[in-house]
Amino acid sequence: MEQVREAIRKSQEYLLKQQAPEGFWVAELEADSTLTSECLMLNHFLGRLDLAQERKAVRYLLQKQLPDGGWPIYHGGPSELSCTVKAYFALKLAGEPLEAPHMEKARANILSKGGAVKANVFTRIALALFGQCPWKGVPAMPVELALLPRTFLYEISYWSRTVLMPLLIIFAKRPLRRLSLEQGIRELYVAPPEEVAEWFEGDKRWMSWRNVFLGLDRLLRAYDAHPMKRVRAKALKRAEAWILERMRGSGGLGAIYPAMANSVWALVALGYPMDHPLVAKALREIDELIVEDDDSLHPQPCFSPVWDTANAIIALVDSGLDPSHPLLQRAARWLLSQQIATVGDWAVKRPGLTPGGWYFQYENTFYPDCDDTAMVLMALHRVKLPTEEHEIQKEGMDRGFHWLLGMQSKNGGWGAYDADNDKLFFNEIPFADHKALLDPPTSDVTARVLELMGQLGYDRTFPPASKALDFLKHEQEPEGCWYGRWGVNYIYGTWSVLSALNAISEDMNQPYVRRAVQWLKATQNPDGGWGETCKSYEGKAFAGVGESTPSQTAWALLGLLAAGEARSEPVRRGIRYLVTRQRDEGDWVEESFTGTGFPRVFYLRYHMYRIYFPLLALGRALL
Repeated sequence: MEQVREAIRKSQEYLLKQQAPEGFWVAELEADSTLTSECLMLNHFLGRLDLAQERKAVRYLLQKQLPDGGWPIYHGGPSELSCTVKAYFALKLAGEPLEAPHMEKARANILSKGGAVKANVFTRIALALFGQCPWKGVPAMPVELALLPRTFLYEISYWSRTVLMPLLIIFAKRPLRRLSLEQGIRELYVAPPEEVAEWFEGDKRWMSWRNVFLGLDRLLRAYDAHPMKRVRAKALKRAEAWILERMRGSGGLGAIYPAMANSVWALVALGYPMDHPLVAKALREIDELIVEDDDSLHPQPCFSPVWDTANAIIALVDSGLDPSHPLLQRAARWLLSQQIATVGDWAVKRPGLTPGGWYFQYENTFYPDCDDTAMVLMALHRVKLPTEEHEIQKEGMDRGFHWLLGMQSKNGGWGAYDADNDKLFFNEIPFADHKALLDPPTSDVTARVLELMGQLGYDRTFPPASKALDFLKHEQEPEGCWYGRWGVNYIYGTWSVLSALNAISEDMNQPYVRRAVQWLKATQNPDGGWGETCKSYEGKAFAGVGESTPSQTAWALLGLLAAGEARSEPVRRGIRYLVTRQRDEGDWVEESFTGTGFPRVFYLRYHMYRIYFPLLALGRALL
């Protein structure tokens, strides 16, 4: 136990040193190489070239290339076609010679997977902007969709909304950066792209949502060829106004790179000059996402200060730091200053609900989320501010909790950004080949809100908690684990739920709880840790399977500790794993991607997960 205390001390010191003067914590949020490729493409499209930065981006891409010539979408994963097509095209735009060994290997990898014709929709859209994919290879998305009743647009997720609205303008205007034949990538097609007859595969069943939407796609394509000019002009104005309203803040459209980049393409397509204040502002916001050193360069998908700060506070307090510590007070004040007091898109489903949530980034006022709001409230609940600030703290927490309760979906669960965003048949739209068009309630977010209720003194008799508990029981997998939407994967989901059940004083000896405990014990690795790769989203055979990581080991320990297993041998072995692998500086090494953007498509490496989650687990082990 002395070793545990020493590990906690070192980790606390390390984490406290990472705090920004303003009071927040934030570390890099790393994605795969796709964003670097897209950034190179955007700059070439705009003619916005900095050769020194471009060579750094090229070096980054070459560092991430696998021996088989492809690029993965997560650390340790296999090469992925769309990611590889974008990297190849970006490198070619940057002047990499066709005959270079790394280009030859990449080309062979792409062709072995069926060629660029098999790339996903977002890759085809990017290629179409350079004339490297015909527009018939892209789903028909007439801008007139912006004129549909607004309830339609709000049946898809926030991230889909902010990506789609500028794309509607791009589809209507079809801006083009012409390339010479030598600059293009026809060599990545098995057959000439203009000769490809079918770009979208239908369902073998005659009657299915997939086939219905493919039929609708043909009708929309026919209209798009001969649109009504007045209707189109009105639709373009509607889409433009929607985008401009959400670009007013300092974080960019949606505060996520894909939407921010699309907003630039859309504005340019509408005729905005490069020196227009809105275009210049959007490009500055993209530039702020860049992580650069002497050798390489890559963009982050977004920033994560609210999330990192809330988790850091909880880890520090639960590991024994005084709740009135000045640095914790500074962090709490910063969080309170970030609370939203204005209405966002969420109000379409919840009109009349008083604002009060928190977002993930530095600024994203239209899009607070339930996960961050729950974590912030749990963090604020732990910090002791001076007496004269108690009323401000209480008012902020009350308003946040009221907003959060109002965002509960009808089935008892919580989604991330919207309520009742669960019409899953929309995932069959050709545009949605990533199957992540929606934001339905999930076990991990629901568990977070339920855990908050317990910490605030509510139990299972509280009606929202009772509904949430029923939702979680329904979502449990037969093996005993829970699916993790926003973290990899079943370890993340299972920890989240077990922590929530303990917080609301559920009987942790019930059979369904013990099944979860046994699943965690059964997935422990011989080294005492736990690990799970992003491959677990491809099938449950890979659930809980992977090399041990500090963050996932911490999650498993937290789940077992919540279930009353503090004295069990698996917990002792897990603690030993963390203590013996801590670096002298007080942190842990973790290269794996343990965060999730979109399952099977886009994964994340939170660079601070390797610090605050192990600290939290070790702290709770001493309770």
